Amino acid sequence: MSKKQIFSIEIPIKCSPSILYGFLSTSSGLQEWFADIVESRGNEFTFIWSGSDPEKATLLESEELIRVRFRWHNSLPNEYFEFNITKTEISNETILIITDFTEKNNIKDQTKLWEYQAKELLHRLGS
Repeated sequence: MSKKQIFSIEIPIKCSPSILYGFLSTSSGLQEWFADIVESRGNEFTFIWSGSDPEKATLLESEELIRVRFRWHNSLPNEYFEFNITKTEISNETILIITDFTEKNNIKDQTKLWEYQAKELLHRLGS
């Protein structure tokens, strides 16, 4: 297995960090935009997309209104996917930073996938 590389994308979001945080940190919020079904038991989450096997992830870190970090069960210990919420200093705009790991030759496709997911999130937020 080759070493995966970290990458990030930034998405401006027109909503408060508290509303956005709910969509990133709860099974009901994630089910709105990320997967067809999201179940959670403690820090263990199961993500289900139609036509594929369930994927399990552990919630590693959740800092209210700032960060949510998960690790897929089939990932290496230093790999994760993370949602960071920041505000710009000048415009006070909310920015979602998505960080993930993938093979170097797959970064473009994985970025497009996250951008597609982010569009669904924006739609759900009414942004």
